[in-house]
Amino acid sequence: MVKKLLHTRYRVADLEKTVSFYRDVLGLQEIRRQTSGRGSQLVFLKAPESDEEIEICKFDESGPIVVGPDLTHLAFEVDDIEQFARDSAKKGYPLSDGPQPNGKGGAIAFMDAPEGYEIELIQRAKA
Repeated sequence: MVKKLLHTRYRVADLEKTVSFYRDVLGLQEIRRQTSGRGSQLVFLKAPESDEEIEICKFDESGPIVVGPDLTHLAFEVDDIEQFARDSAKKGYPLSDGPQPNGKGGAIAFMDAPEGYEIELIQRAKA
């Protein structure tokens, strides 16, 4: 049996543009960089209140990157989805959908990260 989820990997063509998005737009912390034994360039990031990491991987030898629609996304909690939307749009990353009320006093929205990966934003209901 597994013990816990450690990280999720997303392979990208433009490592620095993608890392900049996760760090400067979403506010993730860069934890470490390394090169794997096979030559993959890896950058690990995490949200301030999370233990799980996201591994951004550049490995051109694997061929072209094909991101399928509706295959995967990362979901992040935000305090104020409207403010987040304004701030991210100023940085060149507008929402692609929403925000929409989720029927529970909160809201959800979506945006596209570099390379075509989808990001879900969730604002929980105020207590």
